[in-house]
Amino acid sequence: MSENPLFQPFETPFDTFPFQKVQDAHFLPAIQQAIAEAKTEIAQLKQNPASPTFANTIEVLERSGKRLDMISTAFFNLNHADTNDTRQQIAQEISPLLTEHGNDILLDAELFARIKHVFEAEKETPTLASPEQKRLLEKTYKAFVRNGANLSPEQKDALREIDKELAQASLKFGENVLADTKNYTLVLEQESDLAGLPADVRETAAHTAKNMGQEGKWIFTLAYPSYQPFMTYSTRRDLRHQIFVAFGSKGFRGNEFDNRELIQKIASLRYQRAKLLGYASHADFVLEERMANSPTIVRNFLDEMLQHAQQASLRDVQELADYARQTDGIEQLERWDILHYSERLKKERFDIDDELLRPYFKLENVTQGVFDIATRLFDLQFVERNDIPKYNEEVVTYEVLDKAGKHLSVLYLDFFPRPGHKKDGAWMTHFRGQYHNEAGENVRPHVSLVCNFTKPTETKPSLLTHDEVLTLLHEFGHGLHLILSQCQYDSLAGTNVSWDFVELPSQLMENWGYAQESLNTFARHYETGEPIPAEILAKIRESRIFQEGYFTLRQLSFGLLDMAWHAQNPENITDVVAFERNAIAPTQVGLPVVEGTLTSTAFSHIFQGGYSAGYYSYKWAEVLEADAFEVFEQKGVFDKATAESLCQHILSKGGSEPPMELYERFRGQKPSPKALLKKAGLVS
Repeated sequence: MSENPLFQPFETPFDTFPFQKVQDAHFLPAIQQAIAEAKTEIAQLKQNPASPTFANTIEVLERSGKRLDMISTAFFNLNHADTNDTRQQIAQEISPLLTEHGNDILLDAELFARIKHVFEAEKETPTLASPEQKRLLEKTYKAFVRNGANLSPEQKDALREIDKELAQASLKFGENVLADTKNYTLVLEQESDLAGLPADVRETAAHTAKNMGQEGKWIFTLAYPSYQPFMTYSTRRDLRHQIFVAFGSKGFRGNEFDNRELIQKIASLRYQRAKLLGYASHADFVLEERMANSPTIVRNFLDEMLQHAQQASLRDVQELADYARQTDGIEQLERWDILHYSERLKKERFDIDDELLRPYFKLENVTQGVFDIATRLFDLQFVERNDIPKYNEEVVTYEVLDKAGKHLSVLYLDFFPRPGHKKDGAWMTHFRGQYHNEAGENVRPHVSLVCNFTKPTETKPSLLTHDEVLTLLHEFGHGLHLILSQCQYDSLAGTNVSWDFVELPSQLMENWGYAQESLNTFARHYETGEPIPAEILAKIRESRIFQEGYFTLRQLSFGLLDMAWHAQNPENITDVVAFERNAIAPTQVGLPVVEGTLTSTAFSHIFQGGYSAGYYSYKWAEVLEADAFEVFEQKGVFDKATAESLCQHILSKGGSEPPMELYERFRGQKPSPKALLKKAGLVS
């Protein structure tokens, strides 16, 4: 391995990943060698003749496999943000190796015996000094139990096989969705096909066509920055219908990328795994470790929100139907009409047009504005660095420092789509976590924010919609959770928290996308430098709850669908389409079903990401966020004392203590859904 750069000192600023030295061919052998290295570390741990203690067992296990974590994390980050055929093939080879290695650890009876000894000794005679140490011990013990440590050898073998199949099936699911996304384009050749589309949307489509070798035409894809503007502004209802069905049929086209059998397989494997471990369902297994710790609590929460949202959604849909009928003679409002007429009615009512707002949200200005918000709240400094290696030339890199100029983090920003090479959506990830190493040094994180914003063209910079501004703030909130982390252990740092707690910092940050004090600093016209008019800011805030009933119900439909797949035995499902429609029926008010579309077959959050039995957490976190932001509303959106309390009790703590305890320490009380219902306009 001496010639493999992944096993050599990186010799880069802050020990950042040496993308310029690493080739795809380096990853598989490096993973294989790093697994062998990690196995040696575990073997040495088990061979320690001393009686098991927290220091010689739990902490040693926590520190093991660091090189493997680094290499695999970097690889899968690349496979999501900058993939190619080779990387996708390597992923298929690496995933089962990592799954098998993980199971080798979690099903190791000798290792578990040491962990159990420490756990039971601590229960009998508490000795650990800090809540974080207690948390690590509890989570380590539970991780083994929840992954089969108490199973028989035959059951452990069955669990290994299930996990291997799940890893491969989830990867295949994602590849199928990406392929169906990549394989569809809406190619327009006539000016009349562009009716209703703003000039910059047309220009972007022309630019896309040129890059695809079809200069003189306009191409729209299923990538969100291309799809959403078309659905919002095109007055060609027939074309909206066409691309809507294409978007909604990913993984559901009856071709080689069809995911129907695959999602049933994934759900069934998860159910089998949960039953093997003694749980009633996959949801029971997952929720044991969440703030909402049972399917009953989640369903009660979704039902409560549903009760308030159903009538509001019905009113919202009827309002759009009446408007479409009055303006365009549309007799039956369809789902491909929602974004279009919602935007038109919003513009008419509030005189707000996302495309007219774009000039005030130049990407570079918004980025600096987000940095300024973090500076005012948390005294952070952001310095662009051109000496940090990048995985793509479009990535921009920064060093983050505290108010004393001390290094806190590296930050990668990757903003633009790369069709066929980059997943849709936006996410925060990292190339290195935060922890204290064996020498006691505070190892600082390398954080990455990945988005898919409209690219600059020959004549215009990248201009964001207000929704995209909120997206950047959202992912930046996740980033802050790791940038500001001050934990002892990597597995508890930053976003390593209960899944229904992880969205609190991100959704909380979105509020600064509506606050006049923050928007005044960066919402300026990219050509004239004029600030966004105060009356427009007021209307943006007023329009915040426009059609909120409909969009709340839509979000609840995803939560209900997720729980339907995971809170029962899915092996009896004979018709995926009928199953999905029944699951989301309470949320389907006022609009006909669209034949040829299905959500489940492209529901990457639950079939490839980590949101299985957890999609409700977006709304759950909104309750936390609305309740938490009330403090800022009462004391001022840039109140330093409140920001310091947020950092001290939540952002710096990661998962080092139970989330409800951290939240109550910040808020002084348990969260109440009343703040969210009021904020959403669902109650007065």
